[in-house]
Amino acid sequence: MAFAQGSRSSLSYIVESTFGTTPAGNFQNLPFSTHSLNLTKDRVTGNDIQADRMPRVDRHGNRQVAGDIVVDLRDTDYDDFLAAAMLNSWSSDVLKVGTTPKYFSIEDYAADIDQARLFTGCTVSSMGVSLAPNQMVTTTFGMVGKDMTISATQKTQDANSGAAPFDAYSGDLAIGNVGNSSAVAIVTGLDFTLTNSFAPTFVIGSDSTPSLEYGQAVVEGTMTAYFEDTALINRFLNEVESELVVSVDDPTAANAYTFTFPKIKINSADVGVDGPTSRMISLSFVALYDSTEGTNIKIERPATP
Repeated sequence: MAFAQGSRSSLSYIVESTFGTTPAGNFQNLPFSTHSLNLTKDRVTGNDIQADRMPRVDRHGNRQVAGDIVVDLRDTDYDDFLAAAMLNSWSSDVLKVGTTPKYFSIEDYAADIDQARLFTGCTVSSMGVSLAPNQMVTTTFGMVGKDMTISATQKTQDANSGAAPFDAYSGDLAIGNVGNSSAVAIVTGLDFTLTNSFAPTFVIGSDSTPSLEYGQAVVEGTMTAYFEDTALINRFLNEVESELVVSVDDPTAANAYTFTFPKIKINSADVGVDGPTSRMISLSFVALYDSTEGTNIKIERPATP
């Protein structure tokens, strides 16, 4: 008897033209570290009181898909998912926050037992990016979707790019006044999350949602830096609107992706003492709409052919 192994698993996807409907065509292989995609169902129970105290009715109710896809960010392979997170399309290799959702059919295939779970009507509800020394640039796509089926038929996959993952060494970070940031070399960690708050809109007559609703594009993050001087603390104390720019790359130095937060507000600057070694500043920030850029976060990629 064979049991499914994580090492024999694969993810692939195809962009849907109609929400919840898988189109014809090859799926695209998606490199991933872990994922937790699953279908959940609400429970609907009866309200009758029984003299013997035992319930008689328990049925399955509304269905929805949710879970995280965790990846090592790299060139090309996640461009569709970045676009879905931003509710926009790439324009001249630049991506800004928009208002047009993008949906996927995603297949989770267990090759050793030849079983495939197909998730439909999926999109990126949240995107979290983590940068730190001595690690790859970890990205978590928080997915929300419509439904799932299972079969023994795998979709035909196109190969992924084979690009190397981004790391925290092959890039730069700059912070400064709006429109005038400058490189700094004291930051030890940066984490930020874009939250869209996608949710199903259930209706009478169907146990799966006909559409997904969404909220504002909320971008918040945290940053840690060595306590070298008062520059970062003063940005918090004086409520200075700042620009934050971080680029990441792979060892080729030819595939840099740049995340620009054109206007951030630093909302805390905590400085503790955790021992005899270097003191650190822990800062939290929110990214605000910038009228010049027309967005609160901008992603740039290398020029595509």
